[in-house]
Amino acid sequence: MKNVVSKQWLWLMVLMAVLSSCSQGGRRYKIGVSQCSEDIWRDKQNAEMRMAAYLHNNVELRFAAAYDSDARQVQQIDSLVATGIDLLIVAPNQIATISPAIDRAYEKGLPVIVFERKTSSQKYTAFMSADNYEMGRVMGEHIARRLQGRGRVMEVMGLKGSSPAIERHKGFMDALALYPDIDVVATLQGDWTEQSAIKAIQEYSGNVENIDFVFGQNDRMAIGARKALTAINPSSSTCYCGIDGLPGEDGGIQLVCDSILDATYIYPTHGDQLLQMAVDILDGKPFEKEVRLMSALVTQENAKVLLMQNEEIVRQTEYLDQLHTLADNYLHQLDTQRLVNLLAIALVVLLGVVALMLYRYHRQKIKLHEERTKMEREQLDFYTQAAHELRTPLTLISGPLDQLAQADDIQHLPKESADLLAIVRRNTANLSQLVNKILDVQTGHSTDGLTSHQIDEMVVSKAKEEDSDPMATQGELTADADAPTLLVVDDNADIRTYLKTILSKRYKLLEAADGQEGLRLAKEQVPDLIVSDVMMPVMNGLEFCQQIKRDFITSHIPVILLTARALSKHQIEGYESGADAYITKPFLPELLMARISNLLKSRHQLHDLWTGGSKDQKKEEVTQPMKEDAFILRFKAVMEEKMDDSNLSVEDLGTALHLSRVQLYRKVKAITGCSPVDLLRKARLAEALRLLAETNLSVSEIAYKVGFTSPSYFTKCFKDEYGKVPGEARMT
Repeated sequence: MKNVVSKQWLWLMVLMAVLSSCSQGGRRYKIGVSQCSEDIWRDKQNAEMRMAAYLHNNVELRFAAAYDSDARQVQQIDSLVATGIDLLIVAPNQIATISPAIDRAYEKGLPVIVFERKTSSQKYTAFMSADNYEMGRVMGEHIARRLQGRGRVMEVMGLKGSSPAIERHKGFMDALALYPDIDVVATLQGDWTEQSAIKAIQEYSGNVENIDFVFGQNDRMAIGARKALTAINPSSSTCYCGIDGLPGEDGGIQLVCDSILDATYIYPTHGDQLLQMAVDILDGKPFEKEVRLMSALVTQENAKVLLMQNEEIVRQTEYLDQLHTLADNYLHQLDTQRLVNLLAIALVVLLGVVALMLYRYHRQKIKLHEERTKMEREQLDFYTQAAHELRTPLTLISGPLDQLAQADDIQHLPKESADLLAIVRRNTANLSQLVNKILDVQTGHSTDGLTSHQIDEMVVSKAKEEDSDPMATQGELTADADAPTLLVVDDNADIRTYLKTILSKRYKLLEAADGQEGLRLAKEQVPDLIVSDVMMPVMNGLEFCQQIKRDFITSHIPVILLTARALSKHQIEGYESGADAYITKPFLPELLMARISNLLKSRHQLHDLWTGGSKDQKKEEVTQPMKEDAFILRFKAVMEEKMDDSNLSVEDLGTALHLSRVQLYRKVKAITGCSPVDLLRKARLAEALRLLAETNLSVSEIAYKVGFTSPSYFTKCFKDEYGKVPGEARMT
């Protein structure tokens, strides 16, 4: 054995620990330790690892004990790995059950040190243990010498399936095999605990009389066997020996000194060496993959010396702990002083920031005063401008009056004319009152503006420039069942009524009083075109238009914004929100009808891309790209994916596109002019035409491949589409 550790060496360790604590930087290592059980041997090993960690300030140890439970140790290993440790140290409870968890950790790239007990695979970084086979062999030789080659021996094994139990038994039996007169009367099964040995002997049905020696594979089971056999035969002269050889009270060395055990075997813990290996692996330093620890037999001859040495080591260790505590306190004081300094610096910086903020606040206050003065001037200009622009609602008078002037008898007005007259009266009174209030507030400013006659001339001129088809005959028409559907969104009931008198002759109308209600109707009914006001409660026209163009169901619907906001920036806002047209009030009915007609006509030109006409002609007629490209691509993809399904329905297509049957029909019809069923049939026939040209499949095979239920119906549809039967198409 080595000499007693000197105090000078301990002081050197403390100095190294302090320097390491002060200067060591870089990455911190998290090392997980999975112990298969908890006992004094493992407590000693854990304490040695903690002591060794004093020299490595960047090491954090995380311990877990399974208390001899395979399931608990598997869970603990997986949990340690999940917490993000850098290296795993594990003493497996049993070979077969714990090895898969160790393998999982190793396969994730985690370094693994297996100590004391082996695994069933080679998936580990390093292995450290004493030679368990040699322990069993030496203990067998000792017993044989003590019995002078003749006697009755009993063995109590450790946990079934654990590598130390297997190897110690093999070494023990190999040693006794050289002594034929020594009879191993029984090999009982324990689990490393004292109680398991007591239970094993109590349940043993053989003869326990005249047992000369009992070998417990650890000291605790040797003591358990002694208690059980002494209870059966108090005068028994049986000798007992074990393995572990721990120092301290109730440790194996003390038990040998007290003649309770005949011998024990030091099973070294070497937690400090184990931790050093872990740090070397993490630092990328050289290390040995297989490390065997030195151990020794403890008998009456050397037990007292070993105890004395251990007591001195324990005292020096306690002294080292005290020194480390003092060093920690000193470092803590340094950290506190550093924190105070940082707080002082932060306070100075904070005062500087506050001073800067006060300066900026003063500058901002001056700027706000200047802006407030500017805003007051702009507000004055705004009210002056508003006084002029509030006259524009009077345009509601000119249109209805023009229509009323056509009545044969002003005294016997029809209901429609009476409604128009009521609109004129209400809006004239309301607008006059509003304009008067504004003019009262802005006394001293000019309120002269354009006359209604001048406004009409400007709008008529604009209408003639923008559209050559004023739809002058629209009043003579009535909307039929196939007429396009228009959605009118305006919070002013009179405006909606007026627009209804203009539009209802040619179109089917839906009405909404605000943008939110209009959005709901647009999604449910999918109209062909929307006419919307801008200034509305709940949801204004700009936001409404953005929602329409953003929604997958309604993105194709043209939107006309109809508003009195006539400035260029207002029109820019309207077009940026996605509007297809922007008409300012006052307006002529002919202008609105012309815009609607042109937008619907453009939509019909888009239909030609799907039905008839040459491709060159279509490109000339429609120069703007379709906004619905994304929808059409998705629709085509769904059709191509499900083309061979003869049971494919419109509902199936709608479900794939997250649309109802009605929404899908109206959106496809609006974009292409065809129903979804028509488009599906056209797509199937186009695919059939390609297959006829590029493959040798028969007509029947092609018919079924593209989703037709019968070749005869396929032939009929093909001829209707291309003017010839499939066979003729293949020959050409």
